[in-house]
Amino acid sequence: MAKQLNLLNPGKVVATALHTEMEQSYLEYAMSVIVGRALPDVRDGLKPVHRRILYAMHELGLTPDRPYRKCARVVGDVLGKYHPHGDQAVYDALVRMVQSFSSRYPLLDGHGNFGSVDNDPPAAMRYTETRLSPLSNQILLDEVGEATVDFAPNFDNSQQEPIVLPAQLPVLLLNGCSGIAVGMATNIPPHNLGELVDALIALIDRPLITPEKLQELVPGPDFPTGGEIIGTDGITDAYTTGRGSITLRAVVAVEEFQPSRGRHRRQALVVTELPYQVNKAGLLEKIAALINQGKIEGIADLRDESDRDGMRMVIELKREAQPEAILEKLYRLTPLQSNFGVIMLALVEGQPRQLPLKDLLQEFLNFRENTLTHQFRYQRSQAQQRLHHVEGLLTALDHLEAVIEILRHAPDGTTAKGQLQDQLDLSDRQADAILAMPLRRLTGLEQQNLRQENERLTQQIQALETLLGDRRVLLKHLKKDLRTLKRHHGNERRTRIETAPEPLVVAPPLQDEPVRLAITQRGYARWQRVSNRGRRKSTPPKTEQFGDAPSDWPIYERQTTLDTDLYVFTSSGKVYPVKVQDLPGASRRDRGAPLVTALPDAAHRETVVAQLLSTDLTDNTHLVMLSQQGRIKRLPLTEIAEITGRGATATKIKEGDQLGWVLPVGPETDGAIATSSGRLLRVPLQDISEMGRVAQGSRALRLRKQEHIVGIAVVTDATDVVLVTGKGYGKRIPIDLLRLGHVGDLGTQAMQFTTKTDALVGVLPALSDTTLVLESNQNRIAYLNPDRIPLWGKDGPGEVIINGKRGELIVGAMILPLDS
Repeated sequence: MAKQLNLLNPGKVVATALHTEMEQSYLEYAMSVIVGRALPDVRDGLKPVHRRILYAMHELGLTPDRPYRKCARVVGDVLGKYHPHGDQAVYDALVRMVQSFSSRYPLLDGHGNFGSVDNDPPAAMRYTETRLSPLSNQILLDEVGEATVDFAPNFDNSQQEPIVLPAQLPVLLLNGCSGIAVGMATNIPPHNLGELVDALIALIDRPLITPEKLQELVPGPDFPTGGEIIGTDGITDAYTTGRGSITLRAVVAVEEFQPSRGRHRRQALVVTELPYQVNKAGLLEKIAALINQGKIEGIADLRDESDRDGMRMVIELKREAQPEAILEKLYRLTPLQSNFGVIMLALVEGQPRQLPLKDLLQEFLNFRENTLTHQFRYQRSQAQQRLHHVEGLLTALDHLEAVIEILRHAPDGTTAKGQLQDQLDLSDRQADAILAMPLRRLTGLEQQNLRQENERLTQQIQALETLLGDRRVLLKHLKKDLRTLKRHHGNERRTRIETAPEPLVVAPPLQDEPVRLAITQRGYARWQRVSNRGRRKSTPPKTEQFGDAPSDWPIYERQTTLDTDLYVFTSSGKVYPVKVQDLPGASRRDRGAPLVTALPDAAHRETVVAQLLSTDLTDNTHLVMLSQQGRIKRLPLTEIAEITGRGATATKIKEGDQLGWVLPVGPETDGAIATSSGRLLRVPLQDISEMGRVAQGSRALRLRKQEHIVGIAVVTDATDVVLVTGKGYGKRIPIDLLRLGHVGDLGTQAMQFTTKTDALVGVLPALSDTTLVLESNQNRIAYLNPDRIPLWGKDGPGEVIINGKRGELIVGAMILPLDS
């Protein structure tokens, strides 16, 4: 229970359930954020902070024809009068209204550094200056006043501020809006002014117009940075439901140039327009990183040639590079192509609502009609009061002699006022006007002016009566205003809309053409074309001695296709799918790029422990996963079939442990788990518990002190097992010499050692057409044919299978196919 203070009786404490108090307090907080901060009003399209900035500048008289004023002065007025929040938040909102690359039609005119498309920060508010732009001054503040919109007290009740500005255009669609509230968000793209006006006029003329017809008038958003919209499905979804995803692309042209060095002309990709809200400097850094990682090849140089005349990013290509193929990779891997998620959420009568395009335009028209009605009523009232005043003066002029006589004999003003009212049938206000009338009004010219004003006011009142009495005339006036605004402020569309993406030419090899994937001992990955003559199968090496290892020798080679998935398992128990085509294409002389760079950034510091091609896995395949501390489980292949590029947990790894081995297994296979002390545990792999991705697994076997897992070999009844020690001893054991056990057993001692310092370093299946590769601690390797390793029983150390230098030890052993 929570204790709540009773404000009416401070001495009394009311017991309240904690969940009730939390629910009520959080709901009040959420609604204050939704209504008072994060979401725009559908009527004027502004959040409270933007509305207060504009109104404060209006009160300061910062119209487009007046000099600029320091932004610090504007921010101070906003904070002091209307918006009791942080000054930086107010200045950030002000800056965004100035930036031409953020707003399609900037509401403020700035003088100074207000940032750039490279995400450069704006100068401090004490250095920058601002004033209202002509557009905002006309469409938002020209009619502001208590006669047109409602006002409310500010935060300390010292002043009044407008609840909404009398917008003459749907600013919500004009400049768009983005905001994150509690449990909801809005993200509305900007649009073209002329297209919105055409849509509003069409909606006035045909209230039952279909969304399809409306989309013909507003074909899509119009972003300030230009670019291209690919496809119209996302636009249709957004306009009909209020939510959709729009694909944006940069505008890229292929240009030929003559390099300063070299005789041959080369090509370059020139970017002149970027998708909305893409940071140009960040984009260049991203492309450079992809080039350094080897994910994009064929780019010779990258530079920014943008100046005051416009944007120009140059991506210089190598001679043999194909522009279309590189551009396709840039679209796929960089923000040159991005998605804009549309959520057309706004406040309608104080409640958040997701609105399709037609409903949003209709809400604005309803508000505009209501605003005009209030404005015309106020103008009629003012004209009627003035007409009443003028009629009194004209009555006095028509009875000038009587007026003079009354004034001559009246003892005081009060008596004269009463006599004027009685004799000339005047109102109180008319009598006061006559008594205050200067003598110059008696001249002939002044009398003529009064009669002309009387006639003009009469016509004005009649016109206002017509506007207020006939809705069709009112809407006609509204359409006239809209056309005027379009003529004064409209401009051409900047963003092009491609109904379907242009087909890109993909460089060979094609998606289904064979390539050879290689992963090296140092973790570099590459693919290369397979020769049309085929690859000649290798023969077993004739030498069985250690030799200097190549700088980066392959430990994994497979023939596959570019559209195949490579599942990469890391030491933390995560698995990531990587398309082979996302790895660099390179020759055998080029080592490629680190495999971890194809993974998300969070995985770059992890160690790759296994990789499997999706084509090597069948419906009956399971994955046996064994950690270095002996946790084992069997994972169904379906658990990793649908994971996304962000990866997923393949097995839970406790602190201090790491994933060590991942092996694909089929039915009727056994696993031989080996420890450093020479113990082997043979278990049917089907008996290992099948678990989900988040399970840790069972204990494979009981480990003694100073003992660790060496590995696991997948064998059948007819397979021999190869054991290798650090001192160079090895032997083959027929698998049937090892009895079948269960997960968690001690296993069988299958290897003895000649010295106490020796230990088992590898357990491998002796398969035909394979090569045994041994790696030493001096970075040397040796190739052995497993058939040449002597066959022994469980007892004995085997024989020396490799001789090394003094102090040289075997640290790793692996099996490779002969064609590797």
